[in-house]
Amino acid sequence: MLKKKLQEELKQAMLSRDVLKTSVLRLLLSAINYYEIQKGGAGYEATDEDVLSVIQKEAKQRRDSIEEFKKANRSELAEKESKELEMLKVYLPQQMSEDQIREIVKETIREMGATTVAEMGKVMGSLMPKVKGKADGGIVSKIVKESLNS
Repeated sequence: MLKKKLQEELKQAMLSRDVLKTSVLRLLLSAINYYEIQKGGAGYEATDEDVLSVIQKEAKQRRDSIEEFKKANRSELAEKESKELEMLKVYLPQQMSEDQIREIVKETIREMGATTVAEMGKVMGSLMPKVKGKADGGIVSKIVKESLNS
């Protein structure tokens, strides 16, 4: 299981005194434990899909923080968040390129016969399960909106 792999990597990071990796893995395992408590209490064990969902959520938080820190001219904090994000990306599946996303969006829009932005919710509902874990929802949303506007 992915959670056990993360726990093992935390032990290795601690032994090798890798401060950044230790910190990121501790935060990640804490978020996973919190997720398990929210889902079912002490007896619930997160599946690999649950763990990937938590990692994606943590990565999204880092991306949002980087953007906010850059706006506030806090480059040192943005850099720290960037390093953490890079470490989290190691545990995520390979992300799709924009071209691959555009292809799936076109295909989904064609299948559904959607023509206006008003149908964006339906398209996104059908599309997200196809790209779950492999594409950022914000990018997918932007591409769907562009495709329906053109």
